[in-house]
Amino acid sequence: MQNIVTDRLILRNFAATDAAGLLEYTANPRVNCFMDHQLSTLEEAIAEVEKRSKDDSHIAVCLKDSNEIIGELFGMTEGHDPDSDSKSNSDSKSDPDTYSVGWNFNGRFEGKGYASESARAFMEYLFMEQGIRRIYAYVEDDNFRSQKLCEKLGMRREGLFLEFISFVKNEDGTPKYENTYQYAILKKEWLAQQATAK
Repeated sequence: MQNIVTDRLILRNFAATDAAGLLEYTANPRVNCFMDHQLSTLEEAIAEVEKRSKDDSHIAVCLKDSNEIIGELFGMTEGHDPDSDSKSNSDSKSDPDTYSVGWNFNGRFEGKGYASESARAFMEYLFMEQGIRRIYAYVEDDNFRSQKLCEKLGMRREGLFLEFISFVKNEDGTPKYENTYQYAILKKEWLAQQATAK
């Protein structure tokens, strides 16, 4: 993907130099949805960075002045299987103008507005450069920071899926299901918000 530059950040593909930074925020996930992506060693992080460097669905968010990775944005078009080797998806439910987004940031950089700055730039890129019509995000009902971010980005809460997905197990070994909100915004809503903000 092309680099996206904001006032303080660069959004780019992952690079080999990102391994230590990736490990820093994936070693101890702060929300359950990232437990499957937990990394324990630098070697695992190096392998993951190598994989992500060839994949536009994971975008490194870096400080502009130092190129230090502080988190990531990720997403895919509706119906896309990121684990599939195929570039095309023959799923009839595929909707190429609908895009699912998410984010994961190093807690050390919280409270500085980096998540909203990067997500806003990414949304602009998706709407204006990639022709996306609708962007949505899934957020667990106890992930208040991400809910607040979605709202700050102008996304509306569309619904709550009860016991939608499981990322971890209960003490007895059974799946612990998460209640999950869906937030979304249409391109026309985003454009209207941009016009009012000027």
